[in-house]
Amino acid sequence: MSYRWKLAVVVTSLLVLLFLQGSQAAVQTADLYEALIFCQTAAPKAEYNQEVDDEELFRYDSEKKKVVMRIPQFDKHSPPEAGVQSEFEQNVPVCNHNLENVRKYTNGTLRKPVPPKVTVYPEDSVEFGKPNILICFMDDFHPPVINVSWYRNGEPVSEGVSNTDFYSKANYRFRKFSYLVFTPKLEDIYSCHVEHWGLEEPINKFWEPEEPPSTSEVTGTVVCAFGLALGLVGVAIGTVLLIKGMKRNPNTRR
Repeated sequence: MSYRWKLAVVVTSLLVLLFLQGSQAAVQTADLYEALIFCQTAAPKAEYNQEVDDEELFRYDSEKKKVVMRIPQFDKHSPPEAGVQSEFEQNVPVCNHNLENVRKYTNGTLRKPVPPKVTVYPEDSVEFGKPNILICFMDDFHPPVINVSWYRNGEPVSEGVSNTDFYSKANYRFRKFSYLVFTPKLEDIYSCHVEHWGLEEPINKFWEPEEPPSTSEVTGTVVCAFGLALGLVGVAIGTVLLIKGMKRNPNTRR
């Protein structure tokens, strides 16, 4: 699939340093708080979130008009949706206005897209027959437009799939996670398929569970290691006895 490059602009609407130790002159620890909104010509048209030290606190879902906390357990600490919605609606026109000005100023000269770095790994240690989560981590890409899909043994998978929002980075690039709930089986091979404007062709990252060693292999390894240890002990004891014998008989030729 071919893509046409479109401009994406990230607008920082608020940047505040929060000092943890009140108004003390000397502060050892500081948190970086950011309220971020970005807009672009491609979908998603605009997104808004708030972060502390590059970790998302919440995002605003403009379609459902609701605040989505990064950690569901923190829902009770969710900010008033009316205030977040108001800030989002006030800043989107500003962002779009800046976007249009940049497009005119650059006369169509667009920033080169940066392709994602993709990694696939399980959330927990793999046990056959035990439910787990497979994670596809897409990192350090720009613009925040990306397609991700899952495959099992070459067949597309949609059940048990969920995706995060785009998380911003200090270098104005983005990261994103895709999750697949699955039950590991020895014969299954999974792949995360990623498409992005910065890629000449899609990335396919494969993952398959490793077969655990058989009981006989484990037993053989233990016996071999035990035999080797006994052999080394025997060599050490023989060396000690030899040295003692030589000390008792100083006329022994070497």
